[in-house]
Amino acid sequence: MGGCSKDVSYLDRRFSKKVRDNVHGNIYLDPLTLKFVDTEQFQRLRDLKQLGLTYMVYPGAVHSRFEHSLGVFSLAGEAAHRIKAQQGSEFGIDNLDIQTVKLAGLLHDVGHGPFSHMFEREFLRQIPHGIKWCHEDMSVRMIDHIVDFHHIDIDAECLKKAKEMVIASTEHVSHKSVNEKHFLYDIVANGQNGIDVDKFDYIVRDSRACGLGCSFQIERLMDSMRVMGDEICYRDKDYLTIFKLFSSRADLHRTVYTHAKVKAIEMMFVDSLIKADDYLQISSKIQDPAEFWKIDDSILKTIEISQDQELKEARDLIMRIRRRDLYQFCNEFSVPKDKLEHFKDITPQDIVCSQENGDITLKEEDVIVCNVKIDLTRGRSNPLENINFFQDFESNEKFPIHDYRISHLLPAFCEDRIVRVYSKNPDLVKTVSEAFENFQLKTYGMKAQVHATPDRKRNRRRLEQSY
Repeated sequence: MGGCSKDVSYLDRRFSKKVRDNVHGNIYLDPLTLKFVDTEQFQRLRDLKQLGLTYMVYPGAVHSRFEHSLGVFSLAGEAAHRIKAQQGSEFGIDNLDIQTVKLAGLLHDVGHGPFSHMFEREFLRQIPHGIKWCHEDMSVRMIDHIVDFHHIDIDAECLKKAKEMVIASTEHVSHKSVNEKHFLYDIVANGQNGIDVDKFDYIVRDSRACGLGCSFQIERLMDSMRVMGDEICYRDKDYLTIFKLFSSRADLHRTVYTHAKVKAIEMMFVDSLIKADDYLQISSKIQDPAEFWKIDDSILKTIEISQDQELKEARDLIMRIRRRDLYQFCNEFSVPKDKLEHFKDITPQDIVCSQENGDITLKEEDVIVCNVKIDLTRGRSNPLENINFFQDFESNEKFPIHDYRISHLLPAFCEDRIVRVYSKNPDLVKTVSEAFENFQLKTYGMKAQVHATPDRKRNRRRLEQSY
């Protein structure tokens, strides 16, 4: 048998190493875990900022995927241990199961790209013949690479299940191991209703790093877990605690992850990466774990300090970011609720084609359109509709709860679509803004934006020249 059969007792820490985490306190790494942590492939996560370029707007957001991964590892182990303590004999939960869940938590992001999700959702989709690639798949391939390259002794079934748990929430996930405690697969990455320890960690960690409050209580929800019918259910009185989990996530998306200036910086850096790709061959390394692990956030500095002529255009864009000469946010609107069902992403072409006659003729490359989706994890559907509850720990019945039975203050709609438009050239803000307004009038018969673009922004260059 491999490493998983040698799991250290939860209370026996003689063979573990202690790490002090600023969110969860002491985290204990057992011998098998350390075999993965002490590899160059896992240590790479220290050089991936959890929130990518967000630190350029929120200076405290410099935490890494390394500490997030340790946090998920800790919470995954805690969740599995709590279920075992309460229902271990009922479901036959053993140390092998616990080690497998912990391993999945530790390694769920080991294949993540640099600069948060921008790398796969923006950069890779915009290069010629956009590549279909997701970090969950790369995490599975990276796990195999680590095991093979470092000759890690691990039980084959433990490894197989841990990899299945990593991709449990993806659409293309293969069938889980037959008759093997399916509830364990929902601890790290829950594709059923979105309640998982990955969210527990990043919501609290990101909120703290950005100096924001967080009303979600991890401990309360962990105490509420109970397995019924091969799924994790929660006490009915914790309905609002779960709602706060999803609403806190939505708040982070609105105020941090999709902040207007954060998106401007990200889009500038995406353009920089696209211009640098032919020379640096970044996109050609994403299929091979042996090459991919060498890619991290240092790409930005590599481009910035290079003297190579081939990187001049990419370097100039980074210099603009450094000097805060950003793509200019022109305006935004929230898509009307009755238009959401058939909404299609707005493109630069839509804006350019809405321009009326003027002195300047816009081109598509002058305009950036950012289509922002903010939801409670399941689009227009309420994720709480997919959760089963129980009354108390003596009851054996599980049941769904309709939100109207809890509160009339809960949202009747669970998704926002926001369309933002930027001008790459500050001199064109007025022209782009007017075209954007025309697009709204043509599409919705009204200006859906809340305010007109301020005159000081429209005429910024002219005002600067007058001083």
